[in-house]
Order: sequence, then structure tokens, then C-alpha cells
Amino acid sequence: MSDRLQRWFNVRRGEWVPVALAVLFFFCVLTALMVIRPARDALGMQRGIEAVRWLFLGTAVVTLLANPVFGWLVARFRRLQFIAATYGFFAAGLLGFFALLSLAPQAVGEVSGQVFYVWFSVFNLFATMLFWALMADRFSLEQSKRFFPLIAVGGTLGAIAGPWLAGLLAQPLGTAALLPVAAGFLLLSVLSAVGVARLQPDRASADAEAPPAVDEAARIGGSAWQGLRATLRSPYLAGIAAYVLILAVMVTFLYFTRLQMVAALGEDLDLRTTWFAHIDLATQVATLVLQAVLAGHLMRRLGVAFTLALLPLTVALGFIGLAIVGSIAALVVFEAVFRAVQRAVMRPARETLYTVVGREDKYKAKAFVDTFVYRGGDVLGAQTEGLLARLGMGLAALASVAVPLALAWAALGLWLGRTQQRLAAAPRDVSTTPPGASP
Repeated sequence: MSDRLQRWFNVRRGEWVPVALAVLFFFCVLTALMVIRPARDALGMQRGIEAVRWLFLGTAVVTLLANPVFGWLVARFRRLQFIAATYGFFAAGLLGFFALLSLAPQAVGEVSGQVFYVWFSVFNLFATMLFWALMADRFSLEQSKRFFPLIAVGGTLGAIAGPWLAGLLAQPLGTAALLPVAAGFLLLSVLSAVGVARLQPDRASADAEAPPAVDEAARIGGSAWQGLRATLRSPYLAGIAAYVLILAVMVTFLYFTRLQMVAALGEDLDLRTTWFAHIDLATQVATLVLQAVLAGHLMRRLGVAFTLALLPLTVALGFIGLAIVGSIAALVVFEAVFRAVQRAVMRPARETLYTVVGREDKYKAKAFVDTFVYRGGDVLGAQTEGLLARLGMGLAALASVAVPLALAWAALGLWLGRTQQRLAAAPRDVSTTPPGASP
């Protein structure tokens, strides 16, 4: 039975402890995010869908301002220190909003709701970015192909546990009580991060590509703006940025399509909430099934390049089908498949791209790409969708934009996967940018 489990989960003897801690880490992060996301959406939509489009712009600006602060933390503090500081900062923010909701509920209005929407959106990206940065730093390319799909299951379980906890606790304790619950899970995630980072690399000594021993107390150093500079200089990192930008545009197209379709069903809040819950439930179940049955073996057998191209092809087919059918049922199916492929297959594959870059780029360039570039894609997608909506164009017009973009996105994914293979084969120093990554 032990041998069968090792073959099924792609985890060898001696590797279970760091992988289990990584799964727990991601579970805690996603539970913290998902337990309070309903409050974010409810507060953000108080001024309507058009206001949400502009909140995307505000989020992108705040994210740009936060990047040099995070870069400064990475340069000045040891790895575990800036990880703990980042999660501790967001936990403190949650407790601050909890105090506002509990002690001065009359102060909670449209403006404070929009502030929370922007704050949560920034928190959402930095929390997941930092998790995957540590994973790319801790595990080699070969290990990431085996471990990341399994680790992503922890996130899916957290994404299921978060809404379940929200439904269980919101009525008896009130919505405000969900915020300290989320803060508690963030603190648990810090403990899990410490466990992952402090495990000796010789646990993976059987792996020829295992990362060499690193000094956990060493500071990364460099400039606070190094992430931006590295992305502009390196064709590989710029390609990752373009891939993430298109991803964000597609996610935003789908997000506003969902808002429009659910809004067309009526103005009853309970009806809208029920449909959002149905979509989220279908998405999480489809993701978990795909992770359990297929994802762990897909990337290892077919390669990163094909795996990165799978989501763009799914998007192209999905928007064509949605334009033809145009029903809420088709939207539910499309979004469930999209999120399942994104979280179970594409996200682990995308994170392996960072295993072949230097440690500074793993944290600084990744932070810039996964936060500001992603939010820039949000703004671009929201304004493009808004323009089409104001012109009175429907799903067919949106599909005419999305499908060609998805095909270019698939080609970019194939190029990134092949470039990653070339960089992985080149001799490199883990503390520097790999040969060929920058001109």
C-alpha cells in the first residue's frame, strides 16, 4: 500500500514531511482568503458593477505602491522574517477591520467597503504569491513537477473549507467574526512556512536535481525595484509576465460575464448569492476531481509546455461555446472547467517556471509579475469588457477578442515551457539569474 501511494502521489520515501507541511501551508492560506471573500464581494458591489471596474484600477495602483515595500523587505530581512512580516501585516489588517466592524459598525459604508475590497484584492495576490515563491525556492524543477499538483490540492481543500466555515459561523457569530478566524489561519500558515523552510535539503538527496544546501539566515539583498528591472531585462521573465497578463484579462472577462448574467436574473440578493454559491461549488468540486485523478500525472508525463497551453485552449473553446449558447448553465460549466484547469493544472505548471531562476527573482520578480502585472491585466480586461458593454455588444464580440488572444496565449505557454527546459539544462548558480535568462 505504501508503494502504491508513493507511485500515485509521486512522492518518495523521506519527502512526505516537507510536502505535507507545504499542503498544510497552502490549506491555511486559501482558507484565510476564502472565508472572507464573500464579504469582499458584498461590500465592493454596493455601488454597482461599473464601480467594481474602477476598483480594479485602484487595486492596481495600490499593488504598484506595495511592490517596492515588499522588495525592500526581501532585500533587508532574512527569508523567514519577511515571510512572517508579510503574513503578520495582513493578519493585523484583518484584526483592524474586525475592530471597525465590531466597535463602529455605523462607520461601515460604501467608501469603507471599497477600501476593504481593494485591501483584500492586494492581500489575495501577495498571500498566494509568497506561498508559491517559497515553494519554487524550496523544491527543484524535477520535484516541483511531482509535488506542486499535490500541494495545490491543499489549496483546493482550503478553498472548500473557507466558504464552509463562513456559512457555519456567519449567522451565529456575525460576518465580522470571520476576520479573526482568517487571521488565525494566516498565523498557522507562518508556522507551516517555518517548517518547510527549515527542513534540511538532504531529505531529497535521492533526487539528482535537488537544490543544494542554502543558508536560511542569509539576506537576499539587492534593490527594492529589482523585480521590475529583472522582468524588463529578461525575455524569459517578460514572457512569464505576458502569460500572467493574458491570464488576468481572461479571468476578468469571465468574472464580469458572470456578474452580468447573475445580475440579469433579478435584483434579489438571496437569488444572486445562491447562484454565486452554485458556481463556486461546481468549480471547487471539479478542481478537486481533476487534481485527484489527473493533474499529478499530467505535467510529469506531458511536460510543462503542453500543460501551460492547456488552459488557453480551454478558454478558446469555452468562449466559443458561451457565445453560441449564452445561458447561465453554459457559464457554470465553462467557469467550473476553467477554474479546475487553472488551479489544478496550469497554476502548478506556471510555478515551476520560477524553479530555474535565481533566488532574488523568485521573490522580487515573481512579486512584481504575480501582483502588479496581474492587477494590470485585471484593469485591461475590465475596461475592455466595459467598453464592449457600453457599445451594446454581447458575448459574440467578447469571444471575438478572447479567442485570438487565447491562441497567442497558448503559443506563449509552449515557448515558456521549452525555454524552461533549456535553462534547466544549463549550469547555473542558484543565487543568480540563470544563463540565457537576461541579455
